[in-house]
Amino acid sequence: MRPDAADYRIGAQDKVEINVFGIDELKREVQVDSGGKVILPLIGQVQAGGRTPAELSNDIAGMLKKTYMKDPQVIVTVKEAQSQKVTVDGAVMQPGLYPLAGPTTLMQAVSLARGPDPKLANVKRVAIFRTVGGQRHSAFYNLAAIRAGKADDPLVYGNDIVVVDTSGGKSFMQNFQGSFGLLGMLIAPW
Repeated sequence: MRPDAADYRIGAQDKVEINVFGIDELKREVQVDSGGKVILPLIGQVQAGGRTPAELSNDIAGMLKKTYMKDPQVIVTVKEAQSQKVTVDGAVMQPGLYPLAGPTTLMQAVSLARGPDPKLANVKRVAIFRTVGGQRHSAFYNLAAIRAGKADDPLVYGNDIVVVDTSGGKSFMQNFQGSFGLLGMLIAPW
């Protein structure tokens, strides 16, 4: 996982790998249930939903330390992020709803939709819409600058909406070319 993955919140149906250093019998991959919980040997049910991997690691280590181990070292890794989906729309090749397989950047989210449409996309204006505390927020990014390494590639989160803007000139030309054949037929002599 990348360092910026620290903000990722585990959700229902995610698959996580739990590894207790030095005890192979406790290493396992589990799926978070719909209530956000996982069941582990020795400690039973643990709340995973809404926790970061580091927080869940600390929770499990604390539970193991209470009764079974002196200083357990626990590492939690998100293997599949099924609960997190992003909507990618606008001037992309395949708009749709895509699952996030762990922490995902804006560039990666646009790539899930097969990239920007070369005929229509304005890659200098890409929006991320996010609802926080019941309020919708938006931020705009320059995908060309991100590709060139001149701007940071922000993370997208589950339930975000990414919209690649349509270039006005390109859109007009695309629409004009599409209707030109019909216009030509209407004014052609019979």
